Amino acid sequence: MTALIPAWIGGDLVAVEKLDVHERGLKHKAVSVFVLSGTKVLIQQRAMGKYHTPGLWANTCCTHPHWGERAEDCAVRRLQEELGLTVPRLSYRDQVEYRANVGGGLTEHELVDVFVSHVADPVTVSPNPDEVMDTAWVEMEELRRHILDAPARYTPWLKIYMLEHADQIFAGSSELLGVY
Repeated sequence: MTALIPAWIGGDLVAVEKLDVHERGLKHKAVSVFVLSGTKVLIQQRAMGKYHTPGLWANTCCTHPHWGERAEDCAVRRLQEELGLTVPRLSYRDQVEYRANVGGGLTEHELVDVFVSHVADPVTVSPNPDEVMDTAWVEMEELRRHILDAPARYTPWLKIYMLEHADQIFAGSSELLGVY
């Protein structure tokens, strides 16, 4: 089945096939989630079978909502599908727009609804191997340093979130006030 996602063409929001959206670089809706435990964030390494950015590290979960799907419902669905993870609560943080080349002639031009969830302890996940090849709990400041030291290991969007939008995304997270 072809995935239809919300994208803008000529100012109208329409349902467009996901690969077509990326080939044409159309602005489209997306969702990103950061699951935090204290000063640590859960990141994932994308599976090698992904059609763009395989093997790169990304935030906890990121995806595109189906046509007509609410952003929060999408975030809950993809946490379960990608990581076998159910979180107690998602907090909407902000909307971020970015445009990035993701290789292979594909472009992500996303209008992203960003969510954060706090868990008491680093939870165990059950990654779907078609989506995720590895996960790690990383200190936020360590992640930021790693992105600056070895940017080729990380997805364009994670670099954008951590280096340009961290204040918006993590503001109000009391454990992180000293970090950002």
